[in-house]
Amino acid sequence: MINFIKKNIALIWAKKHVKETQSFKQNAVKDQENLLISLVQTAEKTLFGRTHQFENIKSIQDFQAQVPVADYEDLKPYIEKVKKGQRQILWTDTPEYFAKTSGTTSGSKYIPISKEGMPYQIAAAQSAIFHYIAQKNNADFVNGKMIFLQGSPELDEINGIKTGRLSGIVAHHIPSYLQKNRLPSLETNLIEDWETKVGAIVKETEKENMTLISGIPPWLIMYFEKLIERNGKKITELFPNLQLIITGGVNYEPYREKMNELLGKPVDTLQTFPASEGFFAFQDNFEKEGLLLLTNHGIFYEFIPLEEYGKPEAKRLTLKDVELHKDYALILTTNSGLWAYSIGDVVRFISKDPYRILVSGRTKHFTSAFGEHVIAFEVEEALKATVEKFPAQITEFHLAPQVNPAEGLPYHEWFIEFEKEPEDLENFRKNLDDEMRKRNTYYNDLVSGNILQPLLITHLKKNAFQDYAKSEGKLGGQNKIPRLANDRKIGDFLENLKK
Repeated sequence: MINFIKKNIALIWAKKHVKETQSFKQNAVKDQENLLISLVQTAEKTLFGRTHQFENIKSIQDFQAQVPVADYEDLKPYIEKVKKGQRQILWTDTPEYFAKTSGTTSGSKYIPISKEGMPYQIAAAQSAIFHYIAQKNNADFVNGKMIFLQGSPELDEINGIKTGRLSGIVAHHIPSYLQKNRLPSLETNLIEDWETKVGAIVKETEKENMTLISGIPPWLIMYFEKLIERNGKKITELFPNLQLIITGGVNYEPYREKMNELLGKPVDTLQTFPASEGFFAFQDNFEKEGLLLLTNHGIFYEFIPLEEYGKPEAKRLTLKDVELHKDYALILTTNSGLWAYSIGDVVRFISKDPYRILVSGRTKHFTSAFGEHVIAFEVEEALKATVEKFPAQITEFHLAPQVNPAEGLPYHEWFIEFEKEPEDLENFRKNLDDEMRKRNTYYNDLVSGNILQPLLITHLKKNAFQDYAKSEGKLGGQNKIPRLANDRKIGDFLENLKK
């Protein structure tokens, strides 16, 4: 009886919530304009606000004229002042948290999360689940056990500001009505070594009634493989009531076939787009592609056409200016004190009513050693199309240029770890090259003009990418291995892991 009540309460809440969201979906452009002015007015007396003359900003155009696009290095001097305990620097108060992330050029990054910003992180996650429940008219999973593969919830402090991984911070804000159904235990969640932690999670969950599992795809796969290794059963045999996989951080599509193989049969997936800087989008419609952009969650968005990104006079567009099926660098201004901040993600709009996006790549993760500017969306779509034609499964891959081969023309080298190798790898390779040439005209011109030879595939042994992640101290949590590079750093390591 209690389970029936919980399920029906969830259905009522979900349908009420989805109905209430129609307003922001219809008024996104106006809401964004109002939000920016509100953020500027709130922070007018801060050090950043005074430096950039916020008192004179009355419009989006004023803001763009006075506040340049910034990366972490640009904002770091302000963040260092906040870390020393100084107030009124980027936002009206000191942050409630610092989300600590791994940076490639800056070392560890400390992303501020204000007391105003944190509730939006939680509200976005709840909204994503409510949209799923309402559209599927199904909330059975609320009566089972739920697991969130995440970083340690143990937090440090910097001058009174709690500091840790975003997933560890979020663990402290799980609603009380979900706590008793949530796994793993605190003791297991505190384990730092990822392999040890996954082993402990397997033991804790293998006999439970798991109905919801959340995490980024590579680490879900690692967890599932260990479960299968111990129990000899596919995941849906082990967890027959498993209803929902929630995932984010990377594009799910390249992992879908591998996930379905481990699961034993398809399970509903809910794709999300969270980050330390904010929770930007989630899948609101399970019959249509794309993620709903959250335009009323304390974040003002700007979009720079990818081909202009990094140029001094690059156009900064707002929602009303964007075009469909074009790639944009995502720029954020947030109620946690990030101003015109380049997060490094590239998005592509596939709908403007409402605004829905795909995450198409990273501004720093591309391959353009020969001017081709290949991005993640192109390689993922080319690989997906190729895998559909061949009975193959991909665990993970990485693309790097080979500029100075021992002999012959330069080429793109694809390092691929197969779960199931195609019967004819050479035809697989040729098809993949054809698909890439269809998607990137610059690459096609380089191959046609005998500047590049067609791509080559290096077949890697099992767990090659886990070995690389371990070597970098980035195994587990929310760590992701770049799928594209403009150099051979990752490629040279993987070269030693050929099958």
